[in-house]
Amino acid sequence: MPESNKPNKAPLSRAQREIMEVIWDLGRASVLDVTQAINRHRPIARNTVRTLMERMEEKGWLSHESIGRSYIYAATVPREESLGQRVMDMVDKACGGQPEKLMMALMQYRGLSDDEVARIRKMLDDAKDR
Repeated sequence: MPESNKPNKAPLSRAQREIMEVIWDLGRASVLDVTQAINRHRPIARNTVRTLMERMEEKGWLSHESIGRSYIYAATVPREESLGQRVMDMVDKACGGQPEKLMMALMQYRGLSDDEVARIRKMLDDAKDR
């Protein structure tokens, strides 16, 4: 992706990514909704969730609308864009900016099924044609 098309949002912490996953799954959510969803897996205080979500809005990852006395938050960044940004960060930081190193690590340490190889090959061919 050219530099001008890169998302320029500040990166999210692990806890903030967890919140984003809840919001992406629900579409829109209050602080209480997110707190209850996370509390199914691990304890987290409502005030902590509120503070994290306020910071995420400042970073441009969330927006909100007021409904009564509650803020209802929605993602401003699609899940796919966030994943793309995280992969680009990994390529830059862990692979010295060389995407082939990421692919080599994937092939050597995880392996690829024949179906995965076929799908990746098709994606590469499609990208080449563009």
